[in-house]
Amino acid sequence: MSFSASQLPAHYRPALDIMQTEIAIKLVKDTFERELADKLHLTRVSAPLFVRKDSGLNDNLNGTERPVGFDIAAIGGEVEVVHSLAKWKRLALKRYGFGPNTGLYTDMNAIRRDEELDQLHSVYVDQWDWEKIITPETRTPETLRHTVRRVMRALRETEEILHRDNPEIEPFISEKVAFLTAQELLERYPGLTPKERENAAAKEFGTVFIMGIGGRLSDGQPHDGRAPDYDDWELNGDILIWYPLLGRAIELSSMGIRVDPQSLRRQLALAGCEGRAALPYHKMLLDGELPLTIGGGIGQSRLCMLLLQKAHIGEVQSSLWDDATLRACAERGITLL
Repeated sequence: MSFSASQLPAHYRPALDIMQTEIAIKLVKDTFERELADKLHLTRVSAPLFVRKDSGLNDNLNGTERPVGFDIAAIGGEVEVVHSLAKWKRLALKRYGFGPNTGLYTDMNAIRRDEELDQLHSVYVDQWDWEKIITPETRTPETLRHTVRRVMRALRETEEILHRDNPEIEPFISEKVAFLTAQELLERYPGLTPKERENAAAKEFGTVFIMGIGGRLSDGQPHDGRAPDYDDWELNGDILIWYPLLGRAIELSSMGIRVDPQSLRRQLALAGCEGRAALPYHKMLLDGELPLTIGGGIGQSRLCMLLLQKAHIGEVQSSLWDDATLRACAERGITLL
């Protein structure tokens, strides 16, 4: 089904015009980046746009998305535009000599050519990718929950600063987080699909963190797909925020404690991907050469869309859209950057 004007709010009018929007985008990005770095003890580093195809560093996401690949004449061999930096960040922490409870963040840009385009999804992906070192003693669910709360505090402080400079934008995000496992979500909202369960929980609680994504639940299905070689499926999750403008849950961040050698072996076997164990990155991890870490990604455009209370992600990022989307937004007077 193609995108249509009916999928946009009927009486939507943006609070800010295009120039005010661009100024507010910079304010939001600068503020949140600073607050996130402060609250999680992170240092900004540079990151690659592409990696070697045979390195094992690219994120396989759900395992079905095709990376954008090309060759480099001066170097030889195939490279891929990153889907995310989940694995690269962990290697960088080792290379740069970070210690426990410190870490890095970076601007990650990606191209996801198989993305289904809608109000929230674009071919162009921009996010803050972050990663920090933990210890065996802090590799726990409580560390995950504490980190989620710190991310939400950074978000609320950013929203407050945005409101100070743009009083016409009223704050709406709930900093209080409800923590539910994917299995608890299934039991709480029986008969609903995973996405319907997410919407129901976000509407009920405002902000919710769904824990334990990737493994099979009691109905025999995973809540959502996760690659087996970065998050520990028992110690990960998604931050979801109820967005009244669109009447749905918005996933702001996917994050989690990363696999250790034991969980990596288990998840590779469950996913039928044991062959990945021979890749350079995976071999380092299995040999205990990489630090224990927690990390995630936070969508930059999606965060701006939420805080600026926009109806379409194209209002806060410059990308390409199909004709149906362009027509639908034009019908509603929505300006895409």
